[in-house]
Amino acid sequence: MEVKKTTKADLNKRTVFFLQIGLILVLLMAYFVVQWRSYEKSEIVHAQPLDNSVDELEIPITNLPTPPPPKVPIAPDEIKLIPDDEDIIEDPIKSTETDNEPIAEVDAIIEIKKNKEIDTVPFILIEDVPIFPGCENLTNNTERKDCMSEKITKFINSKFNVNLGSQLGLKGINKINVMFKIDTNGDIIDIQTRAPHPKLALEAQRVIEALPKMKPGKQRGNPVIVQYALPIIFKVQN
Repeated sequence: MEVKKTTKADLNKRTVFFLQIGLILVLLMAYFVVQWRSYEKSEIVHAQPLDNSVDELEIPITNLPTPPPPKVPIAPDEIKLIPDDEDIIEDPIKSTETDNEPIAEVDAIIEIKKNKEIDTVPFILIEDVPIFPGCENLTNNTERKDCMSEKITKFINSKFNVNLGSQLGLKGINKINVMFKIDTNGDIIDIQTRAPHPKLALEAQRVIEALPKMKPGKQRGNPVIVQYALPIIFKVQN
């Protein structure tokens, strides 16, 4: 059997109407809910009235005393003038100069010149070596140094008492360190000796003092003191 449809029974035509009715109902329900919540809040607020009154605090008024008016200074009847101190007469300072004393003239003033300190130069650094007698013919400074050392060594070997070591009871090799200076006049000065026995030191000093006079050495063209050092070594025969 075939089902027949009528246009009156079609519900799709009233869908919009039903939707509007639903929205109206929802809005009414929301309105009543809001009104119900506000009434409840209002009742809670008015359920707690303030019955206690606040006491007022009274502040007493303090009357301060009125200060007296300032005193007006009274002018003196008479103004007295105080005189200044009397001037003190001081004794004039007398000059110590006399007209009879002669004034020194410029020509009478003598300038005192200080002696220039002479430099001391080691033998190995001297520019113009002192000339030992017998080395005058040499013009080279190196040759003069070698000549001087050789002449001094020969002089000491010929003058030194080599038997002194055995007389003093010394044995083996003995060394005497000698140092002296040749001044600007070519003389021997400031002799220093160090030996294993005092008599050996005195013997070395005696021999060095006997060295001949030399021509002084020069540094940059000026005479200087030359320092010379040498060891004296000898062996005592057993």
